[in-house]
Amino acid sequence: MFRLRRKGCCFVSVVAILSVSPLAAQQKAGSNAKKPAPIVEATKAQKLWVERTLRRLTLEEKIGQMIEVRGIMGYYNADDPGFEKLVADIRTYHLGAVHLTVNTDGPLLVRTEPYEAAMTVRRLQQETHGKVPLIFSVDFERGPSMRLSAVEYFPHPMAFGATHNPSYAEQWGEIVAEESRSLGIAWNFFPIADVQTNPKNPIINTRSFGEDPAEVSSMVSAYIKGSHAGGMLTALKHFPGHGDTDTDSHLQLSRVNGSMERLNAVELPPFRKGIAAGADAVMIAHVAFPAIEPDPGKIATTSRKVVTGLLREQMGFQGVIVSDAMEMQGLTKLYPPGSGNPAGRAAVDAVKAGQDFIELPSDLDGTYNGLLQAVKSGEISPSQIDASVRRLLLVKAKTGLDARKPQVVDLDQVQQHFGKASSYALAREVAEHAITLVRDGNHLLPMKRDDGKSTLVILFVSDPHGDDGRMLEQQIRARMPAATVVYVDRRSAPFEADRIAAMVPKFGRVIAAVYSVPQPGQAGTQTSLDTLGSGKETAGTILQSVLDRAGDRSIVLAMGSPYVILNYPNIKSYACAFSSVYTSEAAMVRALFGEIPIHGKLPVALPNVAKRGDGMELNLSVGK
Repeated sequence: MFRLRRKGCCFVSVVAILSVSPLAAQQKAGSNAKKPAPIVEATKAQKLWVERTLRRLTLEEKIGQMIEVRGIMGYYNADDPGFEKLVADIRTYHLGAVHLTVNTDGPLLVRTEPYEAAMTVRRLQQETHGKVPLIFSVDFERGPSMRLSAVEYFPHPMAFGATHNPSYAEQWGEIVAEESRSLGIAWNFFPIADVQTNPKNPIINTRSFGEDPAEVSSMVSAYIKGSHAGGMLTALKHFPGHGDTDTDSHLQLSRVNGSMERLNAVELPPFRKGIAAGADAVMIAHVAFPAIEPDPGKIATTSRKVVTGLLREQMGFQGVIVSDAMEMQGLTKLYPPGSGNPAGRAAVDAVKAGQDFIELPSDLDGTYNGLLQAVKSGEISPSQIDASVRRLLLVKAKTGLDARKPQVVDLDQVQQHFGKASSYALAREVAEHAITLVRDGNHLLPMKRDDGKSTLVILFVSDPHGDDGRMLEQQIRARMPAATVVYVDRRSAPFEADRIAAMVPKFGRVIAAVYSVPQPGQAGTQTSLDTLGSGKETAGTILQSVLDRAGDRSIVLAMGSPYVILNYPNIKSYACAFSSVYTSEAAMVRALFGEIPIHGKLPVALPNVAKRGDGMELNLSVGK
C-alpha cells in the first residue's frame, strides 16, 4: 500500500450524493443490475468439474495454476508491450491467477478508472483463456478506492474498530464484493486478522481492526459473511499474526517473540474465528515465530510446523493457503542472489511447508522451473501438487469459473453496482462514528464558525504531492475562510520551522493534523513524526514547538495512527480518526464544529494515556 494520487480532481458533492436514498438508488439502477451468486459450499456439479479438470491438466499446467503474477489495471493500446508480456507470461507458464493493482509514481499509487479496470480484466479473460479461466485477486483493504476513482472512500479498518459495530464490517464486505465482482474481480486478500498490540508496528497499525482479539474476531467474521453474500472470496492475513512486530516485512526480517500461550490467547483467535466463518484462504506472513518454529533459517512462509502443523492440522483449515508476496525482502533476504535459483528455492520451500498458492514471485521463470524440477526430482510429491490445485480449482468453481463458456466482464454492469449513493452513505456513517475524542483539556470543542478566533492549521504529511490534508483544508476553509493553512513534510520541515514558530503566537487557535498511516515498503514515513525529517529541525520538532508555544490554544488530530500522542504527552486536546481518507477528514471537521456528536471509543490502548474503550462523549451541536 502506497500513498494515493488521483488522476485529476474529481470532487463529488457529498450533499448531492446523500440526497439520494438507498431505495431510490436501487430503483434507479433498474432491473438490469445482476449480482453474482453468494459464496457457499461447493455443489456436487462443481466438485465433479474440479476432478474432471484436474485430470486434464499436465504437470506443467498444474504448476502454473499455483502461481499468481501482478497485473496493472489501466488503459492499454492494442499493441502495448507491457500488456503483451503479461499475456505471454500467462500463456507460457499456464498461470492460474493475476493480482491486480495500479501504476505508481514514486511512493504514490496512481488511481485508475473503474471502466479501465473492467476492461483490463475483460481483455485478459478473452486473450488468455485456456483449460482453466484466470481468477483475479486484489488488495482492497479499504475497498476499491485504494486503487480506483469514482467510488466511496471507506476508512481504514481501525476506524471500523473504533465504532465497535461488526454490522458495519458486514455491510462493507458486501459492498466491496458487489463493486469488485462487477469489474470481474473475485478474490479480495482481506480481512486482516492481525491483532494490533505493538504501538511501534510500522506495517499493520491502522490496517488492523484493533487490539482486542475478541473484537477483531467479530469484525473479521462479519466481513467474511458480507463478502460471501456479495459473491466474493476472502483471505485471512497475515498468519499466524503480524500485529506484535516493530519492523516492516516488506523491507527486512520480522519476528514475533511471544510464547505459544500468548499466541493462542492473542494472535490466533481471529484466525480461528475467521476459519469458522468460512474464510476461503489464509495468507502466511513473512515473519519468524520462534515459539512455533525454532529454526532461525525459517520464517512462517517456509515452516512446515506453521503452515501444515499449526494451520492445516491443528486448526483444521481446509481452504487455500497463499503466500504473502514472494518478492518481499522479509523473505528474499533469506535467499540471496548467487545461490543458484533463489526464487525457485524459496517457492519450493514454501510449497514443501504446505502452501498452495505462490503470490508475486520475484522471478517468475525461476519459480516455475524450480517447482517443476522439484516435482520431477521427487522433492515434492505429485499428490501434494494435485491437492493444492484441487483447492484452487474449487474456489474458482465457487465464483462461477466452472462455466463452459469463459466469463466476460459485462461493462454495462459497472455503473449498476459501482459507487452507489448508499455506499457513500455507509462510508460517511462509519467515518463519523469512528471519531474519538481522547482529551479535551483545552475545552476547544465544539468550535464555532463566528467566534472571532484566528486559526492556524498545520498539516503534517508524508508527501506534499499526495492527497493528505486536501479535504481537511477544504472543509475547514468552508467554515473559516480566513484560516491560514501550512503543509509540512520531511523535506520542507527544516525550511518551515522558523516561519511556523513566528506564526504560532499570532493565532488564537492552532489545529495540528498528523497524517500517519502504514505504507508498506516505505520505511521511515509512517509511524512517527520524528522520522519525517532529517537534521536539526524535523516535522516532529515543529509539532513539539507548536505544543510548547500554543498548548492551551491547540488541538492535535490523529489522521491515521492513534499513537502520535505517545511521543507528545503534553498534548492537551487530542482527537483520532484512525484514517486519512477524504471521508474521515470530512467527518473530523464536522465533529470539530459540533455538527455531529462524538462517541467513538479507542480500539487500542495508548499506554500511559488512555485505555482501550476510552473516549469522551461530545453531544453538543453548535456552530452550524
